[in-house]
Amino acid sequence: MSETKIREEICRLGRSLFERGLTPGSSGNISVKLDDGGWLVTPTNASLGFLDPVRLSRLDAAGKLLSGDAPTKEVPLHSALYETRAPARAVVHLHSTHSVALSMLPEIDPRAALPPMTAYYLMKCGATALVPYYRPGDPAVADAIKGLAGKYSSVLLANHGPVVSGDTLEAAVFAVEELEETAKLYLLLRGLNPRYLTPAQVADLTKVFELKLPDDHQH
Repeated sequence: MSETKIREEICRLGRSLFERGLTPGSSGNISVKLDDGGWLVTPTNASLGFLDPVRLSRLDAAGKLLSGDAPTKEVPLHSALYETRAPARAVVHLHSTHSVALSMLPEIDPRAALPPMTAYYLMKCGATALVPYYRPGDPAVADAIKGLAGKYSSVLLANHGPVVSGDTLEAAVFAVEELEETAKLYLLLRGLNPRYLTPAQVADLTKVFELKLPDDHQH
């Protein structure tokens, strides 16, 4: 896909996420890695609903701004995922309501923020890690992401929101949407003793769809 098409795709999917209330105001950011090792990322203080393809931030492989507006303050977050997740070609970070709510609950396991509730959650997200709270833009969040050693494509930032990588931008968007819907299910069913997928069912999904779950998340 050409850079022009990628710019248009970032704006199209960003608007879709915004219009469905998945990241309000000027929250959230999107990046896509380019063939030359650089990447495109949404600008700081930009609403995902009103992005301009020409004004997207174009960074080189070292993260230096080459053109466009100043990039999001979350560049270290995106960079850490690209560095540790070899298949990652796109990263989406939102402030989606149910995922943020989930990140604030005391019982959440940092190695598996959600139980195996649905097949599509496992297929799209795998497992979701929870990292501690850092202020937005804090470079230390990159160290927390790197500490996951590339095992997770789906991460919750405590009291902040989800960040998900994918091998395409569309895959990352679909995954973060699946994470949000699964977080919503968890909150709806919390305290009701729901049935989750059994270890045998998880093993079947892992085999058939060749899922790569972290070693400590083999339910």
